[in-house]
Amino acid sequence: MRVLVTGGAGYIGSVITERLLQRGDVPVVLDNFSQGHRAAVPPGVEVVQADLADVGALATLFSSAIEAVVHMAAVSVVGDSVRQPLRYYRENVGNLLPLLDAMTRGGCRRIVFSSSAAVYGEPAEVPISEECPARPVNPYGSTKLMGERILADAAAAGDSARSLRFISLRYFNVAGATKAAGEMHHPETHLIPRVLEVALGERPHVELYGTNYSTPDGTCIRDYIHVEDLAEAHVLALDRTRASSGVYNLGNNRGYSVREVIETVARVTGRMISVENRPRRTGDPPQLIASHRKAAEELGWRPRLGLEEMISSAWEWRLRHPQGYAQ
Repeated sequence: MRVLVTGGAGYIGSVITERLLQRGDVPVVLDNFSQGHRAAVPPGVEVVQADLADVGALATLFSSAIEAVVHMAAVSVVGDSVRQPLRYYRENVGNLLPLLDAMTRGGCRRIVFSSSAAVYGEPAEVPISEECPARPVNPYGSTKLMGERILADAAAAGDSARSLRFISLRYFNVAGATKAAGEMHHPETHLIPRVLEVALGERPHVELYGTNYSTPDGTCIRDYIHVEDLAEAHVLALDRTRASSGVYNLGNNRGYSVREVIETVARVTGRMISVENRPRRTGDPPQLIASHRKAAEELGWRPRLGLEEMISSAWEWRLRHPQGYAQ
């Protein structure tokens, strides 16, 4: 199957591309390289450098028998979305429309959409199921929820034979690496790579925001998922789009506290991690944990790897690539 992966040179997109190759599909990567890395794309994969707003490039792509799309291209830093909301609506919502137009013209009616746990905002219940009300509290979460609604409306508009079929995957916190692909953002905002940077001596300390939450060790608890498990979910979701549409959470169904993450990095790396305590950040809920029951029952998906495997694989990748993709 010929599959277009938008944002396929990014952290998650490159691992999905790798997994598609492993199972015999033919991935095609579309990326504007504003955030992605060409070296992250597996060798031999066709790469088209273009923006989703480039309707000419999209028309050319979909003239070459694209059978399905994995849509990863997005801007995704919550704090930036608060400071630059129009950019987030333009790139995450506005750029979805020409993609869907090009799919329609090219006869492609299957898409897996990269959504986010940010659509839930501050949930009323934990673990969070797909039935939990979606009430995003920042522009990033709002753009992802709007993308889901556009897909649902588009799917409802056609007849059963010609309608769009979509799977929206609501990720929690993604971590880990494969041998070939790892996490490298500039600037880095995610906890695990920031703690690894302290272990590498690239950062003097890691900031711990809040130590008096109503959790066992007083720090926030979050659900983490290995990027390899996440990639497998996308492959299963692609198969599901042959028959139906849906929305699924992707997480481990358990949480790890910030302090647990820091202690695990120290144990895995054998290095001391300096911590600087800071006040709580506004809007940080004490716990965010996914229920993945629906994904297990309908997609046949269950995560295999835990926190130690996530951190170990990320650490090994950083040791092999001390300059990231720059070398």
